[in-house]
Amino acid sequence: ELAALVDSEEERRQLEAQVEAVRRRIRAMTLDASFSEERGDDLECTIRIQPGAGGRDAEDWADMLLKMYERWVRFNADQVGWELIHSAQDEDARSLTIGGLWAYGWCRHEHGVHRLVRLSPFDTDQRRHTSFAAVTVTPLVPEEEAPSIDAAKDLRIDTYRASSKGGQHANTTDSAVRVTHLPTGIVVTCQQERSQHQNRAVALKSLHVRLREHRQRELDAQRQTAHAGLDDVSFGNQIRSYVLHPYRMIKDHRTNVESSNVEQILDGPGRHLDSFLRDNTLKMLID
Repeated sequence: ELAALVDSEEERRQLEAQVEAVRRRIRAMTLDASFSEERGDDLECTIRIQPGAGGRDAEDWADMLLKMYERWVRFNADQVGWELIHSAQDEDARSLTIGGLWAYGWCRHEHGVHRLVRLSPFDTDQRRHTSFAAVTVTPLVPEEEAPSIDAAKDLRIDTYRASSKGGQHANTTDSAVRVTHLPTGIVVTCQQERSQHQNRAVALKSLHVRLREHRQRELDAQRQTAHAGLDDVSFGNQIRSYVLHPYRMIKDHRTNVESSNVEQILDGPGRHLDSFLRDNTLKMLID
């Protein structure tokens, strides 16, 4: 409708470019808003690629996925400062460790079985083969990580009179402290120190420890739930298919997002995979 208001082709192209820039900005803001430190999206993570059904072709498929993800990380190193911390190949699996802005938040959507259909380069008769690989994404929690707390929003701090045996040492002030972390419901108390200030400091230290433990339990539960779906690395369990024959198509079966740009996503610069994953993640949010 806006294009009908302009007088020249050049003005129309400029208007369309401005509209597309606004759309891209809205998409980026929507994706950024979907990430959460509480869920661990800000953590470093390891992507482990294990060959499944398909023999030698599956081994090669795992190598292809490793290289695809390495190029994606290098692209985001230039864009948002990601870091390829480690990359390795062994007989059982391939793996890479990634750090940077929302690294686990982006990578966790890759967790699952990936399927490749192609004419096998290892088959002298050039027959079509189907190969599978299981991609496992695991967040890495620093041992001494200090949980992020917004005191004004996340905490309720109550004071009360500490219990005592009475007499000259009876506590006549509200020096005991109870701290409630509202997002998790964790409650810690402290009353053994002489002053309210000291009790508050001890209670907050205890809360940080409890929050680290709580976060680790949540991440462990995420891993167990995710790993439970990767027992059978074969047909029918895939989250995404990469078809190179008889047609060319990549399709994510969770969202039905598709792309015919198969070679560029698998072998080209990381920006092509990045674009596909952004479309896919946005579709997950919308649905």
